Amino acid sequence: MKQVIIIRYAEIYLKGKNRGFFEQIFANNIEKSLRGIKHEMHRPSGRYIIDNFAEEDVDEIVSRLKKVFGLHTLSLAYETGTSLEDIFEAAKLVCEEEGTFKVESHRGDKRYPLTSVEISKKLGGMILSYNYKLKVDVHKPSFTVNVDIRENDKALVFGNYIEGANGMPVGTAGKALLMISGGIDSPVAGHMIAKRGMKIDCLHFHSYPYTNDQAKEKVVDLATTLSSYTCGTNLCTVSVTHIQEAIHEKCKPELMITLLRRFMFRIAERHALRIGAQCLVTGESLGQVASQTIEGMTSSNSVVEKLPVLRPLVGFDKNEIIDRAVKIGTYETSILPYEDCCTVFLPDFPAIRPKLDEILREESKLDVEGMIEQAFASLERIVIM
Repeated sequence: MKQVIIIRYAEIYLKGKNRGFFEQIFANNIEKSLRGIKHEMHRPSGRYIIDNFAEEDVDEIVSRLKKVFGLHTLSLAYETGTSLEDIFEAAKLVCEEEGTFKVESHRGDKRYPLTSVEISKKLGGMILSYNYKLKVDVHKPSFTVNVDIRENDKALVFGNYIEGANGMPVGTAGKALLMISGGIDSPVAGHMIAKRGMKIDCLHFHSYPYTNDQAKEKVVDLATTLSSYTCGTNLCTVSVTHIQEAIHEKCKPELMITLLRRFMFRIAERHALRIGAQCLVTGESLGQVASQTIEGMTSSNSVVEKLPVLRPLVGFDKNEIIDRAVKIGTYETSILPYEDCCTVFLPDFPAIRPKLDEILREESKLDVEGMIEQAFASLERIVIM
C-alpha cells in the first residue's frame, strides 16, 4: 500500500477530439507547478496520479496543485491490491474514529467479480465490525469511503475531494498582456483571465524617482503571486515619468489621468504585439474611479488599434474584487502603502466625463511618438518562474 494523489480535470472532458491537446498542456502545467519536488506522474484514463513523493512534501504538493487551472478536484488516496482484505486495510486509514459513513464504489475494471453495490455492502460490513462507534448513513454521512477499482489490478481508496482551481489549463487560449499596477484590481483581473486558459505577461508603468524601489518590489511580489497560478510570467516595467511631466507642464490638469492612460494603452498595445500577445487586460471596474467611467474607457480604447481590451472586473464592486484578492493571496501585498504612477501629479478634480475632441486638442501639444519611443528605451524585463 502506498499514498498517492488523484487529480481530476475540469472542462477538458468537453473538448471531444481536441481533448488530447488540452490534456497534454494540463500535464505540463502540473509538472511545472511541482518543479523542485521529487515525484512521478502517471496518466491512467481520465485522470492523473502523482506518486513516489516524500510524506513531508504532501502539504506543499497539495497547495501547489490547488492553483493549477484546469484541475477540478484532487484526493489523497491509498493505492492497494483489489482484494477486499487489502481494500479494507486502506479503508481503515480513511475512516474517522466515530460518526456516520457510507461507502461509494466505482468499478473501472469490469472484470472484477463484485459489482459496485456489492463492494460497498461488503466493505461497509467489514468497517462496522471493525469499529462499533461508526454507523451507516447513506444520505448525510459525516464522511465517505471511496473505492475505485482500476484496470491495472490496483484499487484506490480515499476520503475527501479537495476543490481545485477549475477553469482551463493556462496556455490553451492564447496569450494576454496584463497592465498591472500595485493596486488590488489588476492582479485579480489577471487571475480571472488566466483561469480561462490564457498565458499572462505583465506590463507595469512607474514614475521613478517620484515612485521608489519599494513600489516596484511590490509589483514584483504581486506578479510572483500571480505566476504561481500561471506557470510563470514575464514582468516588464516602463518609465512614464517624462510623459507625466510633459502633460503636467503643457495640458489641462483635469485631463492628466485621461491623457496618461492613453499613452499607457498605446505603449501596452505595441509591447503586446512585439511579444505575441493577443489582447490587453486591465483591472478597470465601471465607475470605480474618475478614469473608469464609460467616457474614460472609450477614450483609452480609441488609441488601441489592433487588439481587444478585456476588462474582466468591469461589473464587479470593490468588495467583490477584494474578496477575490484575499482568496488568491494578493490583497495583503496590494494594500502596502507604496504609491504607483497614477498618484503622481494627481489633479484635485480629474475629469469624470472627458470629451474626446478636447482630449485630442490637449494631446496635440505633446510629442506623442517621441515620448513613446523614450518610454520603450526605459523598458526592463524580469522573468518570474
